[in-house]
Order: sequence, then structure tokens, then C-alpha cells
Amino acid sequence: MTSDIPTADHPAADPATRRPWWVLVLAILGVAGLAFAIGRFSMFGSAGPLPPGETSAEVGFSRDMQVHHAQAVEMAMEIYRKTDDPELRVLSYDIATGQSAQRGEMFDWLVQWGVPQGGGDMMAWMSASDAGHDHGVPAGSAPLGQNEAMELMGMASGAQLEQLRAAEGQEADCLFLDLMIRHHEGALPMADALLELGSDPRALQLAATIRSGQSAELDAMASIQQRLGCG
Repeated sequence: MTSDIPTADHPAADPATRRPWWVLVLAILGVAGLAFAIGRFSMFGSAGPLPPGETSAEVGFSRDMQVHHAQAVEMAMEIYRKTDDPELRVLSYDIATGQSAQRGEMFDWLVQWGVPQGGGDMMAWMSASDAGHDHGVPAGSAPLGQNEAMELMGMASGAQLEQLRAAEGQEADCLFLDLMIRHHEGALPMADALLELGSDPRALQLAATIRSGQSAELDAMASIQQRLGCG
């Protein structure tokens, strides 16, 4: 029995046989719930060291990266729903499900560490790292405004998201790639900052996974841009 979920080796060539977009929604809910459950079991019966505190890099990273991932999932679901390009459909599926699972992990960490899901100034935790300096977050500077922080993180604006929702065909594909490339590029300094400043093994492992995975996806998106002739 074969699955009709698109894969890199067997992309969905016929749009009429592709899984509908709501299947991706169910997949996202499933992987996020599984990630949360894994986090619960990983802490069962383990005292371990003291958890990261409110002002730690791990907490700041988990909060900011959840916001960052949420928009990536939103954009990936939008292009998955309407693209006719098999390679882009596979990529958007991977981004949506993969980043949903990572969001579930980070959400659960904050629960385990006993800190709120939100709080503090976005990207302020990066100010002590070299990556933060390269990304416009100098040490001792005034806190960034939300719009400034979102721009440095590579986040799409509300107007750009509306444009993506309205676009169709190759225009939508190329716009998605442009927005997601900038989005991924904004995630890399965040991962680098945690790798420099953090100490929690699970958080460091996730940061390394984000850095390697999104670097590979950047290469894949640049290749698709070239193939589609995006301007």
C-alpha cells in the first residue's frame, strides 16, 4: 500500500490526487502534540540541574523562536494549499510539520521551567552574543521595538502576508520563496546566539538542528527560485 503524502522521491504529480490542505492541519496538530508529549516524558523522574531562568538565553530563544516558527508555519500552509509545484509542495509540508514539532518542544520547555510563554523584549537575550551584534542587537542598547525586532528576525509584514494570500500560480510560489528565504535568514543568528550563550543540552541540540535544517532549506529554496525563474 502506498501513501499519497508527497515525498522527495515521489512528489504528487497530479493535483487531483494530492491530499487536501486540511490533512496538513491534522498533521501539524499531531506532531506538535507528540513533541509536547515527548518533552513531558523526557523530564519524568529526573531532578537534573536547575532550569533556565526568566532572563536566560534559553527562555528568550524559546519565546522568540515560537513566534518566528508560527509565521513560517502559516506561510508554508498557505503555499501548500495552492501551489502546483511538486517540489515546493514537499518543501512547504516539511517546513510546516517540522517547525510545528519544534514549537511544541519549546512550548513544553517553558512549562517545565516554570516561566510564562511570553515576556520581556524580543531579541534582548541576544545582546550578549556576537551573533546578536551582527544582527543589530548591540550590548547595552535600548530595547528594540516590536516592529524593529520583527524586521531583524526576517518576519513578513501583515501586508506581505495578505499579498501572499491573494497571489496565485507562479506569482504566489515566487513570493513565498522570497519571504521564506528572508524568514530563514533571520532565524540563523538566533540559533547562533543560543549556541554561544546557552547551556541547556536540549535547547542547544534544537538550535543546532534549526541551523543545519534551515541552511539546507535555504539552498533548496534558492534552487527552486532559479528553476521557476523568479525575478
